[in-house]
Amino acid sequence: MPRIDSKRTLGRRIESIRGGAAQSPTDLLSDPRALARARWVLLGVFALNGVMMSSWLARIPSVRDALSLTPADLGVVLLAGAVGALVTVTAAGPFVTRFGGRVAFGVSAVLFGVAFLLLGLGPATGSVPLLAAGIFVNGMAFSLGNVPMNVESAGIERRVGRTILPQFHAAFSVGAVVGSLVGAACAHAQVPVLVQFVATGAVATVWRLAAIPATVHDTLPSRTPVPAEAPAPVDALGDAVVDVETAGPRSRLARRGARLGAALSAWREPRTLLIGLVILSAALSEGSANDWLSLAVVDGFAQTEAVGAVVFGTFVAAMTVMRLAGTRLIDRFGRVTVLRASGVASIAGLLLFGFAPTLQLAGVGVVLWGFGAALAVPVGIAAASDEPLRAAGRVSVVSAFSSMASLAAPPLLGLAAEAMGARHALVLIVAAMVLSVLLARQVTPLRTPAALAARTPRPAQGPAQGAPSGVEDGPETVAVAVVAGDRMVGLDRDAAAGAVADGIDDARRPRRSRRPRATARTGTSASAHRASARRPRTRPSHRREETSA
Repeated sequence: MPRIDSKRTLGRRIESIRGGAAQSPTDLLSDPRALARARWVLLGVFALNGVMMSSWLARIPSVRDALSLTPADLGVVLLAGAVGALVTVTAAGPFVTRFGGRVAFGVSAVLFGVAFLLLGLGPATGSVPLLAAGIFVNGMAFSLGNVPMNVESAGIERRVGRTILPQFHAAFSVGAVVGSLVGAACAHAQVPVLVQFVATGAVATVWRLAAIPATVHDTLPSRTPVPAEAPAPVDALGDAVVDVETAGPRSRLARRGARLGAALSAWREPRTLLIGLVILSAALSEGSANDWLSLAVVDGFAQTEAVGAVVFGTFVAAMTVMRLAGTRLIDRFGRVTVLRASGVASIAGLLLFGFAPTLQLAGVGVVLWGFGAALAVPVGIAAASDEPLRAAGRVSVVSAFSSMASLAAPPLLGLAAEAMGARHALVLIVAAMVLSVLLARQVTPLRTPAALAARTPRPAQGPAQGAPSGVEDGPETVAVAVVAGDRMVGLDRDAAAGAVADGIDDARRPRRSRRPRATARTGTSASAHRASARRPRTRPSHRREETSA
């Protein structure tokens, strides 16, 4: 006989709707010490990425001179990194969803080691193809590692209960400052590029591999079996979701298919695509500084490579300060206001740097530029991660836009630099910053049930008296499912909200003997059932009299 789950059973399942991660069997961060450890280790990984990026970028003038590259040639070679990132990031979301963040972290760590070896061998041997291959693999490594890093940092932010995502990007900026100083020191001491890059790659590989156990929690693959006596967690995707009574093969396949489908469906979401344009603008602003700022200072103001590295370090330091202060700014003024102010600051800084008559005044523009470029990426990542179980797919989509920016910027800026100089070519980024200001409203926090559930902190006290464990009121109600025989029927949000609300009320009332519903036996439509509910209450007694007769 087909079985309809009782309201009480639905009520018991509310425990699993708070973002999916808080009570999942693989959640090891319920212990505050484990949460703090994961936070600090992940901050270290972000800082390491900054060191790796800036230590390579600070030596671009040496690489250019060793291979006798023109600005246009250098732009084409740098394009290899964007191609590698774009090729990888389109598949990074499904890859993380299928194999988990630990595999993604491990693969990216190995790729980093290979990339920095090739980056050093290219200039040392005079081989442009080796350099291009190293840049390509480096782009792959960054893209594959960025998805689990950002998803895990967003998960830690949800558990902490306040905005801390900019702190992770601030750690990246701190690492970038350190890396730029290391690059400047190596350039001043004439340390061979091969020695610097091989040492950096070796340290990075070991560090990232050692950090995996402490940092990867939200992007683990869904392979842990659920005890038979506990209902399987509800996938709070915001739409109709499938849930089953036991965690058998059918339920695991259903949950895995739902997550893979969510990772791919993010490409059809208008909000995600518009957030991607915001990330694209931010990537153009920050990425153009990474690639061209030191060269613009060296060529535009006739300075040494060490001075160019220091100016780039100033840009990164300004980003670091703003990212550390940005957590309170976002909490106080909101994402939209902060993103608009960031765009205006970037526009002012770019114009000042591009047209300043002296290096000192241009340095003020660099500081403003760094302030403006600091928060756009973490704000966009946070907006893409509003719904936890769709975060990996959406982060991979917006990261793809970042790769598109990296794909287009090097050759275009290289051609512009040939015509007007690198310093004036950077002013073209102003157009992208205007677009970022116009699209700022797209980062408004979602109000879907899954997003509200992720942002709602769990109360310290236990459940209300009379309610079963895990039953709580609140806006976090999400879609659930009713199991009828072998069929899994998903409810839409409104129907699910009503069902769960009824389940709460039913769970808080004294137990009564329940009679099988007519709708469960006969398949009567919901409208007919509601019509029968409005009839006089004497009908059940008539039915009993007829039965006794």
